[in-house]
Amino acid sequence: MEKSDKHQRIVSTLSAFHQKEQDEGRMDLDRSKGSSSLAGWFLGPLAENQDVLSRSVERAVAAHCNARREYGAQFDDPPYVTPEIKQSESYKKTISTLDHKLDDLLGALHGSIPLSSYRNQSHMYWDITMPGAIGYFAAMLYNQNNVAAEASPVTTLLEIEVGKDLARMLGYPVPEDGKQNDGAPTPWAHITCDGSVANGESMWAARNLKYMPITLAEAIRNEEDLSAAKEVTVTLADGRSKKLLELDCWELLNVAIDDVIALSPRMQSKFGVTPEAIKAALEKYSVQNLGLAEYQQRFISKDVQSLPVVLAPSTAHYSWPKSAALIGLGANQLWRIEVDQDGRMRMDRLREVLQDCLDKKRPVIEVVAVVGSTEESAVDPLADIVALRDEYRAKGLEFSLHVDGAWGGYFASMLRDSKEPIDPDQAGALEQTPAMVMSDYVLRQYRAFQHADTQTVDPHKAGFIPYPAGALCYRNGAMRDMITFTAPVVYHGGVDPTVGVYGIEGSKPGAAAAGVYLSHAMIRPDKSGYGKLLGKCIFNSKRLYSELVAIDGSDDIIKVVPFQRLPAEKAGKSPEEVAREIAYIRDKFLPLENDALVDLFEKDKHAHTLFKELGSDQNIVTYAVNFKTKDGWNSDVTLMNALNTAIYQTLSISTYDGGVVPEQPMFVTSSAFDVPSYGQEFVNAYAARAGLKPTAGASMSFLISTTQDPWVSATQEGNYIPKVVSSFKEVARVAAIKLMEKNGLVWE
Repeated sequence: MEKSDKHQRIVSTLSAFHQKEQDEGRMDLDRSKGSSSLAGWFLGPLAENQDVLSRSVERAVAAHCNARREYGAQFDDPPYVTPEIKQSESYKKTISTLDHKLDDLLGALHGSIPLSSYRNQSHMYWDITMPGAIGYFAAMLYNQNNVAAEASPVTTLLEIEVGKDLARMLGYPVPEDGKQNDGAPTPWAHITCDGSVANGESMWAARNLKYMPITLAEAIRNEEDLSAAKEVTVTLADGRSKKLLELDCWELLNVAIDDVIALSPRMQSKFGVTPEAIKAALEKYSVQNLGLAEYQQRFISKDVQSLPVVLAPSTAHYSWPKSAALIGLGANQLWRIEVDQDGRMRMDRLREVLQDCLDKKRPVIEVVAVVGSTEESAVDPLADIVALRDEYRAKGLEFSLHVDGAWGGYFASMLRDSKEPIDPDQAGALEQTPAMVMSDYVLRQYRAFQHADTQTVDPHKAGFIPYPAGALCYRNGAMRDMITFTAPVVYHGGVDPTVGVYGIEGSKPGAAAAGVYLSHAMIRPDKSGYGKLLGKCIFNSKRLYSELVAIDGSDDIIKVVPFQRLPAEKAGKSPEEVAREIAYIRDKFLPLENDALVDLFEKDKHAHTLFKELGSDQNIVTYAVNFKTKDGWNSDVTLMNALNTAIYQTLSISTYDGGVVPEQPMFVTSSAFDVPSYGQEFVNAYAARAGLKPTAGASMSFLISTTQDPWVSATQEGNYIPKVVSSFKEVARVAAIKLMEKNGLVWE
């Protein structure tokens, strides 16, 4: 059988399986009420589904072993591990050693953070889905390498299917198999090891795209094999159409993105330039081959002497300066845009920087919008950034727009309708967790996803998938060709369909694609699956925020100061009005179980609106604790930092402790707002809300709680969040007393 026929057979088999799983999953979900379907999606905080996971893993092992036997039986291959070998002393000793070493490992792993516990409100991870774990485990036994299809004939195709799922979830129109996209670019996505690699790939592709018109113009002028394309035209960012060879350097750096991507194919289809000629030209003239320093020196004219930049908010992940360094741009060319008091990129500052770049003819390679910052769960004003990009395109400035949704991308599932109706009673029964949509502001930004050129999303974060599983999605799938290095020995001239030729990685686990695939097959990335799951996490995050903000010091020596401001604070209300809003939350929200809270929302529009606007843009709550002496609230940032550090050390596992089961009553994580990244104005504003004096350059430490648990407010005992917060409050109070004693302060 030819390879292409074999691949087609696998595609057909997977397609039928995928559709069957979707249909069966939807039917079950449509019949389910509330969170009952979620009970079968996870192992459970107390391993309640151990029998299901054990049975599934056993089936995966048996299927794998049968595959080995069936293949060998075709050729009458002899066994190696015979009954005689199994009876030997050396074999028995080896297996005994394996048992002992496994015991050691399993014992050591007892010292890990109990991720699935109600009490784990720390980093952006929780449990992994059972289908995600089972799919990963089953494919791991085959150890397929998605670097090339011949090394991964099944999992490569799974990755392609997962890519379509992710592109669709993120708002890109994905054509049905075998159909065209009605003239619109066809999106494409692939699995990476994590969001850092995906972010780096996006910057790499954006850099190569930025310089491609210059590369091809130089090649056409100087290479006989490309001379037929001297009349090729392109469209500039401002809509003007001109011949490529008539453009000056600044115009070449601002050709419309889709025209840059289509330039090489047009040279082939309309002017008869061969792929081999273009490949030879790229090897000789591209920034990819020459490097940025030599490229600037040889091809960038004197009227464009400013070095290119990438613009990102101050909340951007540490992978962004890394990426700028790795592509030869330099970390200093990543320009940080200040954020507002909600942790969102300031549009006035972005406008100023873009105008400065236009005035000084400084190329802008990429603008990054963070959708779900890792410490504040903040969503940048993407819709406004899209509008600003259109405004500056009209002025002649073009740049790639990237959404770093490593954390926040999966929340887009809340906007995606499933193909069959969703049960209107899903919020239903008493014991279930209601789903809460994101705020109107955040939904507006998510609806703008389709206008981004590239997007990062991490299945191993809000997709609840085993590590490693990040992803990068292209609005125009052909943009991936900007970074291709093809190794003929591996890819056999491109005969095999592959995903490995694109991106930064070489070898990568097919198991990751299988884990995402099986999880998506059961928990669809739309309102019926991940949308429902993450909606419940958002609801629980707002319940946690309500509990924390109610610790306002009115009856204690400590108070919690959330970074995410209350609606009254955002509206500029007086301290008295803010205190009344906290009292309302304490009196109206905290005492109620979920069903009663939903009843309140149905009767009281104000209560519903207030609850919806509480907390972060998604489900990470950032906060700090301050303390009160007999003379009033502490105003020293150093002492407040010491208190929050002490709380973090008590509620975390910072050192290996020999495999002892953790005893911490809750888990949190921590970070700090530093002046170089956030600016003194930002830090002082948060310090003032905590009752501190200006920090004079000092950072402000804070704690982070990610509520990625859909069940914590709907246990058999009801809402369990107050018990978790009670443990936190006791730890914080003890830490405050110890700190005051150490510093000779009196608290009563």
